[in-house]
Amino acid sequence: MDIQDFLGRRGGAARTSALLGAGFSRSSVDDALKDGQIRRLRRGLYGLPGDTGLVAAFRANARLTCLSAAPIYALWTLRPASGFHVSAGHKAVEGIRHGPCRHPAHPYLPVAGLADVLLHALRCLPELEALVMVQSAVSQGSITVDFLRRKLPGNRNGAARSVLDLVIPRADSLTEVLARTHFIRAGLMIRMHAEVPGVGEVDCLIEDCLAVELDGGSHMEPRQVKKDQRRNNAALGAGLLPLRFYYDDVVHHPERMVAHVLGVLEFRRRGGFDAK
Repeated sequence: MDIQDFLGRRGGAARTSALLGAGFSRSSVDDALKDGQIRRLRRGLYGLPGDTGLVAAFRANARLTCLSAAPIYALWTLRPASGFHVSAGHKAVEGIRHGPCRHPAHPYLPVAGLADVLLHALRCLPELEALVMVQSAVSQGSITVDFLRRKLPGNRNGAARSVLDLVIPRADSLTEVLARTHFIRAGLMIRMHAEVPGVGEVDCLIEDCLAVELDGGSHMEPRQVKKDQRRNNAALGAGLLPLRFYYDDVVHHPERMVAHVLGVLEFRRRGGFDAK
């Protein structure tokens, strides 16, 4: 592994001690510096050409957190971070500032630990953006809702705790937790990952009559399209009405999605699907 590969795997920057510990000699570091492969960010700190959030955090002796740290922990997000979210104590640093970190940080990157990342997100981001980050971590088995709830006492954390009420034990994609939230707020009875004889597992079973599937990009592949259509047929054979929604429906047009579901339910209530 060359020095650029090593830095790339560590987010683009590393201290001299880390480079020496990985087996790079001082002369090889100096040679890479002269060749322009790396650059000196400050005394004892080297990085790849170009600025990243991690490099900026190294330079400022700060830690990335909240939305800026989501990619490090492979957390779902609805949008990329605009500006750096940082925890920097009392130091002056550019970016969206968060409070101090209270839990163990990332072992070698200038990134807050997962617990602090999520707690900062719960206090900072809009409800649904915080929800998908927390849901992702819970679904990975990396943290529990109970742990986060204990860290959010008092009235000032009431809004953050209310986000935790929306987290479910299992979500295979961010569309599942978002769709469930929108459907519940529309007053619908919903069961997630419901097993239907002859059909298999359905993403959302609404009012025990609508089999709602939430499809991703892989569902556009010809083989998957055929499989999905056969599942639609099986759902109809089981007395259910199949509906399918996509990322764009759930994330960008949830009101339209909910209105569609409510419209189908109302049409069914009025006997619109009865044999004439």
